[in-house]
Amino acid sequence: MTEADPGLFGPASVTWQLHGDPMMWIAGVRALYLQALHPVAVRGVMQNSDFREDAWGRLMRTAGFVGTITYGTTEAAEKAGARVRRIHARLKVTDPATGTVHGVDEPELLLWVHCAEADSYLQVLRRSGYPLTARQADQYLAEHRHSARLVGLDPRDVPATTAEMADYFAGIRPRLARTPEALDVDSFLRRPPVPPPLVPVRALLWQRVAALAYQSLPPFAHELYGRTAPPPAAVDRRLRTAGALLRAVPARLRWRLPPGHIVNAMARLGPGSRPTPYTLKRQAAILDGPGRVRRQRAERRGRQQGWRKPG
Repeated sequence: MTEADPGLFGPASVTWQLHGDPMMWIAGVRALYLQALHPVAVRGVMQNSDFREDAWGRLMRTAGFVGTITYGTTEAAEKAGARVRRIHARLKVTDPATGTVHGVDEPELLLWVHCAEADSYLQVLRRSGYPLTARQADQYLAEHRHSARLVGLDPRDVPATTAEMADYFAGIRPRLARTPEALDVDSFLRRPPVPPPLVPVRALLWQRVAALAYQSLPPFAHELYGRTAPPPAAVDRRLRTAGALLRAVPARLRWRLPPGHIVNAMARLGPGSRPTPYTLKRQAAILDGPGRVRRQRAERRGRQQGWRKPG
């Protein structure tokens, strides 16, 4: 019997567990806000698509790509990456002020989009209470060198730790700006056009999602957009509340929504592949266990010799 293909990441990865969390949707909106602050990247979106008419389609295609490369087979992930590379290779961006033409697949633009997404996924889920150690956060970013390769980046050029990601954002900060296109994205996300029957839903649900996504951005993004946000501690409380509410919806119901990436992966690999934060808790306990035992033994020896733990 042939062993089932676990895909690029597999059930033992941090990515496999993290991407099954419902807060990924808020993280995805945060990524859109962040990506729009790169002048060339946001022009690439505006010049090559009708953003206002196809914003939902763009968000769903991104979600579909993330779902496929996370939970699909290796072949499906590679095909998805090849499709993205073919599309990007055909698209150009023109600077209206200088006439300079850029390729959408230039490494700087691809890296910005990748880092904005990976950072958003990691930041929103950690701040919303998802149990993730510092070691696992670094592992998540290291794993996402796979997805970077799929879109055409050299994995060696991609941040693989939270420290490297922080350095990346510090370095690119001077090239970010509040452009008319960025403000257009901001306006759309705050109040997207919907059919009249859905206006109450937009007011009740979507605007809260968009507000929380915006509030979770880093301070430099709030400064560029020109809109303030509550203090980070208040945002963290709101993220934890949203996470608790969304996670209260049974996973078996959430995962059966189309296109069903997780359900299909569990059918392929068995029920033991079910994404759950408890898997990461167990892994952390195993990795940290020997160190904790050593610390406890050292403390006992210290107490025997008259040492007292500070505080």
